[in-house]
Amino acid sequence: MRPRRRYEPARPSVPHARINDGIRAPRVRLIDTDGSQIGIKTTDEAREYAYAKNLDLVEIAATADPPVCRVMDYGKYRYGEEQKAKLARKHQQQIHIKEIKLRPKIGVHDYETKKGHVVRFLGQRAKVKVTIMFRGRETTHPERGRDLLMRLAEDVQEIGMIESQPLLEGRNMTMVLAPTKSAGEKTKVVPEVKAESEVKTEPEATISKSAGEKAKAEPEAKKSPVTSEQAVAEEADGA
Repeated sequence: MRPRRRYEPARPSVPHARINDGIRAPRVRLIDTDGSQIGIKTTDEAREYAYAKNLDLVEIAATADPPVCRVMDYGKYRYGEEQKAKLARKHQQQIHIKEIKLRPKIGVHDYETKKGHVVRFLGQRAKVKVTIMFRGRETTHPERGRDLLMRLAEDVQEIGMIESQPLLEGRNMTMVLAPTKSAGEKTKVVPEVKAESEVKTEPEATISKSAGEKAKAEPEAKKSPVTSEQAVAEEADGA
């Protein structure tokens, strides 16, 4: 018979459950491995029943009166719960929030640099919190910060949308941009299609080649013309 577990190992991913000697209630409602109810038993009797089957006694409802315990293989139970938690974390979508800080009197080049950061963050499917920092008497003109935020939102409207409108809090004005559905998608390269005039079919190429050979042969024929007298002399020599 395998040894019984006497303590609960620390595993933060799975909720804590009392097992075997860790169950302190004097009586428990016992459930068998197939889910059938055995009835109310003392804790010692329930433990002996589980040990006889070489299994564990697990407390599954501690707040019930009396607590509900089930006979099971606790190792397999913990493994199944960990796999469920792992699968849930895998399908869980994590949302990251990046922050960009601007000044109301920001220069053109600095603005383009900050806008590039915003575009990169939105392309990574992250939300962007844009903060305008006012100093001194700049707080008397909050419309400048609002205009700057709306200008930025308009420049990145293809990949970002306003999730939280500009809001003035103390000396800072904030706005939150969220990525759109098209953010982070790579543009597809369309293959270049040649014009019909540039496409040359095989029959046309053959015809042009024959025409070129014919044109080349004609000048050679013109260079060495044969007269009728020469032809007669050649025939006499041959005879």
